[in-house]
Amino acid sequence: MVYPLTAVAAAQDRSSHVLVLGRISDDPRQHHGQLKPLLDYVVARMASVGIREGRILMARDAQQMASYLRRGRVDWVTETSGGAVLLAERSGAEPLLLTERNGVAQYHTVFFTRRDSPVSALTQLRGRRLAVQGVMSTSAYMVPMTTLLAHQVQPEILMGLDDTPAADRLGYVFARSELNIATWVHRGQVDVGAFSNIDWDSPGAMPARYRRDLHIIHRTASYPRALELVRADLSPAVRARLREVLLEASSDPAARPALQQFFGTSAFTRVDPDSQSRLDELRQGLRRVRMEVE
Repeated sequence: MVYPLTAVAAAQDRSSHVLVLGRISDDPRQHHGQLKPLLDYVVARMASVGIREGRILMARDAQQMASYLRRGRVDWVTETSGGAVLLAERSGAEPLLLTERNGVAQYHTVFFTRRDSPVSALTQLRGRRLAVQGVMSTSAYMVPMTTLLAHQVQPEILMGLDDTPAADRLGYVFARSELNIATWVHRGQVDVGAFSNIDWDSPGAMPARYRRDLHIIHRTASYPRALELVRADLSPAVRARLREVLLEASSDPAARPALQQFFGTSAFTRVDPDSQSRLDELRQGLRRVRMEVE
């Protein structure tokens, strides 16, 4: 049985027989429904390491989730690669497995402009405006920021679409959704947009009538789609069994509905050296973003 868990309850009732799955969420009710089936599946297969109950704890932002991980309130978190790196930096949480979503193990960021724009390279973006999604987006904030810094383009946040960036900097605004990013570029409200190649190919984020007038000027290297993290001091036996259960779930027909609910998860895989290298590069880039941009 899985029960939702409040922060107060977590502090008062934390037992070694409970496995707590965490999620950063602005819609706890919806996300609870997405998390619960897989947590049920996992808990039912972890009696050998003393786990008899599963609970879900939501956090409003990365800072709160990092606190939960440090204090042992949360055992396991699922996140995009950028979010996972951020939580690992702030809490010491460690990667358990890579997560493939909807058959996609890796993805990358695309920067795009209108076809009639004079901009054809990132180094031509100084004095112009960029639309990104929000600070917790890997493909539509974290990777764009690290990429711009690597190309010696200094981003600065703007007050809004009417604000003007300095001539030697790139101004950025938060669009809050991928569709808004595409719309603002299409309408000429910003000069460039950035989000994932998955969004570029998605009619929901990039309508066909927009794509005809836009083109990609830069693609980043690929990075893992998502990760499962565990707190640093989680019992080795629980950690090992959790990894085993999740790896086995990928080939278990009984797990398929729960995996689909779990953000379209299609497989869990081990962290290979190439993926670890990509995560290390992202970690270094985000440290620079924190120092030079935020």
